[in-house]
Amino acid sequence: MSRQEDLETAFTFFNEINIISQLSSNSFQRVLPHGLTQSQFTVLNWFVRVDSEATPSRLATALMVTRGAITNTLAKLEEKGFIVVSPDETSGRQKRVTMTAAGRAARDDAIAASSAMLDAFNEAFDVEATKALIPELQKVRKYLDELRYS
Repeated sequence: MSRQEDLETAFTFFNEINIISQLSSNSFQRVLPHGLTQSQFTVLNWFVRVDSEATPSRLATALMVTRGAITNTLAKLEEKGFIVVSPDETSGRQKRVTMTAAGRAARDDAIAASSAMLDAFNEAFDVEATKALIPELQKVRKYLDELRYS
């Protein structure tokens, strides 16, 4: 293949991922319980996937949002009792954010609420074929994640 064809392939790959992301996020947003928004769910899911606590700055960087956006999202989650924001004992200026048991339950409720959507997806696509795609998608995610820090 020519360089131009390779570039078009890479563009098409990322374009498809972007469209899939938009469509799946929109579908998921419609079934979120507890008045959760997609960004609020993303924060709760981050705590389950990555770490049990974080600073607001770390969350903003990890989720690629502004400090203002993360502050707003954290305030809403704290109002719902899904997280606790407390002063950092080692630094008077920083704060620590942790997810509560209610936050974990809300995250789990959100996944349960999406079960009909996920069941329909599994009926439309072979589960084993989907499972086989996951390692390659994880490689792409890790590559892009590392690239943003270089």
